[in-house]
Amino acid sequence: MSGLLGAAVILLAATASAGPDRDWSASVAIDAPDALADQPVHIRLYGIPAGRAVTVRLTAAAYDRSQWRSQALFTADGTGTVDLDRAASLGGTYSGVDGMGLFSSLVPPAGDPDRVQFLPLFPEAAASYEVKLTVWDGRRAAGGRVLHRIWTGAGVTHQVLTPGGDGLDGVYFAPPATAHGVAVLAFGGSEGGNGEKYTAALLASHGVPALALAYFARPGLPGALRDVPLEYFDRAITRLHELSGLPVVLLGFSRGTEAALLSAEAFPRWVRGIVAYAPTDTVHAGYPSGAEAWTLHAAPVSPGTRLKAVVPLLAIAGDADGLWPSAAAALALGGSGARVLIYPGAGHLVGTFPYLPAGVRPTHPLTGAELDMGGSRAGDAAARRDGWPRVLAFLGAPTAP
Repeated sequence: MSGLLGAAVILLAATASAGPDRDWSASVAIDAPDALADQPVHIRLYGIPAGRAVTVRLTAAAYDRSQWRSQALFTADGTGTVDLDRAASLGGTYSGVDGMGLFSSLVPPAGDPDRVQFLPLFPEAAASYEVKLTVWDGRRAAGGRVLHRIWTGAGVTHQVLTPGGDGLDGVYFAPPATAHGVAVLAFGGSEGGNGEKYTAALLASHGVPALALAYFARPGLPGALRDVPLEYFDRAITRLHELSGLPVVLLGFSRGTEAALLSAEAFPRWVRGIVAYAPTDTVHAGYPSGAEAWTLHAAPVSPGTRLKAVVPLLAIAGDADGLWPSAAAALALGGSGARVLIYPGAGHLVGTFPYLPAGVRPTHPLTGAELDMGGSRAGDAAARRDGWPRVLAFLGAPTAP
């Protein structure tokens, strides 16, 4: 049991003797029990004896069916109400006032929360995931609600692209209405695979067509970040334009920012902007081989090559990045028309959308090495909450705040 969760259990047990009355139940009011996974919800509890200490617990299943949970201790006010947007958590997996703290502070059933990330089923497999909220009066369940956190909103469709059939490995998410503005090509970094499907699904739910792209460490693709042809990204840009009928913004994370900046310069026809999370302003060597990571027209792109933004750029970084100096790189890339967001206390995992907790010392999926991403879970969560609406606004999303 993690230390945070263990402390919350002690607090929960301590409330078991608080008062003799057991005939009350809590009413749970939630403004949007079925909401997009990147949207906040407002939770209020009613009908609690005034001054009563209660524990609120959240549980959700990850893709491997492990039950993640969070909890916080509150004291009901004089009207018997606990408003999570106003009431301070007195202990548990988070402390202080944070209306979405239960979501951002979910921890695994065992092990160090800083070593793992909460990952529900991918959006193409499940349109939403379920979250259960329970109010505890000591060891007695005194009320609860079920929420659904939605990846693909009503009418959003997806199409799987394969190397054999399409020359690409990705999933395209399309909004229900004819889109205007831009489409987004989203891809990650040295972890490989296709971890940006959650992001792409949410973008489509906000009215922005999006293609989540894998470019190595998948069947039919290079096995490592080595000699990846930039023409592959050009093919993806063109395919996304054909599917959506729109110009394209590239959204890259970490090493993916190299591919985004290089591709925008080499293949500018349809590219209208870049969102760069935890960026670099210099080409790095392949990982883990140390050879060249990228090729262009069959020639290697030399490590050390300086990168530049040739289209409008939104660069987002944390000032506590433990992998590389992404804040300095973001500032170096920021020229005329560029927007740069630097978040204090955030690390390499500064993006993308909020309310999906991730540890800051994960194990690299390809090498098994422990990585120090820098920052903290709380710092990264705060950065995502502030940064994500700004990304939606940069993209001109119809539902941007």
